[in-house]
Amino acid sequence: MSNLSDSKSNVTQTLLLADRDVRTVLSVTPCVIFLYVNGVMLFTLQKRAVFQESSRYILFGHMLWIDTLNLFMSVVLFVIAVSRISIMKIVCLILLVVATVIYQVSILNLALMSVERYVAICYPLRHADFTSYRRTNMAIGVVWMISWLQSLIEIIIFYAIDTTNTAMNLFCSRTTLFRLQIYKNLDISFTCIYFVSVCFVVIFTYASIASVAKSASGDKISARKANKTVLLHLIQLGLGAASILVGVIQEVIYIYTNYMTSMYVMYFCFVMFQIFPRCLSPLIYGLRDQAFSSFFKYYFTFGLKKQNTCHTETRLAATQRKK
Repeated sequence: MSNLSDSKSNVTQTLLLADRDVRTVLSVTPCVIFLYVNGVMLFTLQKRAVFQESSRYILFGHMLWIDTLNLFMSVVLFVIAVSRISIMKIVCLILLVVATVIYQVSILNLALMSVERYVAICYPLRHADFTSYRRTNMAIGVVWMISWLQSLIEIIIFYAIDTTNTAMNLFCSRTTLFRLQIYKNLDISFTCIYFVSVCFVVIFTYASIASVAKSASGDKISARKANKTVLLHLIQLGLGAASILVGVIQEVIYIYTNYMTSMYVMYFCFVMFQIFPRCLSPLIYGLRDQAFSSFFKYYFTFGLKKQNTCHTETRLAATQRKK
């Protein structure tokens, strides 16, 4: 009887491991595919000088870099969590700090992109002055500095005050590494400030562009397209806000349910709130832009789809000169 019981236990454990591996592959494979798609988009932006001169495409390229890094960090932390790997405390701290900074940059970058569309539609004659190459890069630099504030404070607390982390190796997550209540208070405070601020900027720009779209003067088609773009930013912000609850949901599920249920919830949250927004949003932005999509399709198909790329670049350069 004992041998039969051990045999059943081994079979069950093997099935569980196989199920985990299959779900991990199914979760990570889309990430790898879209990392390639993002890579082709970044290559397209770098290959065409005209895309490097417009604030719109500079911010789009910045979003691609951030989403690519965010996706990569999400996959790394997800694989570590699923595999239940214990890693060194300093390595875990670096991973969590980088993931936090990148996530906050992605949220603040939505405000920059919304403001750029607002200026382009509401102040078209001054758009080139307000969104010059230098000012756009300065704004990106400010966003990165702001995004480091929370992580720098957490690092100072971790080494100056926190005495709860004595183990050299641990399961890497914010709840296991940052145990003091002050970390949670900081996280809640910064999250609320960032999301409320960005939400205000996105809603304000959306309402302003909508009023221009309804007016009798101005380019109504461009205004409507810009409004749809800002609406996409608002949807992205909503998905970003929902992803904050993922950690809380996983903790509750892990405490009050069995291991398998918690694993299924982890997979669902990872796909829905981590992979889905970061994979689809760059693709949507890229394909909605006719000028960029022509070059993207050309490079994505390794030059097989040759459709008016020279004409597109000439037309785009002419549009930039007009501005």
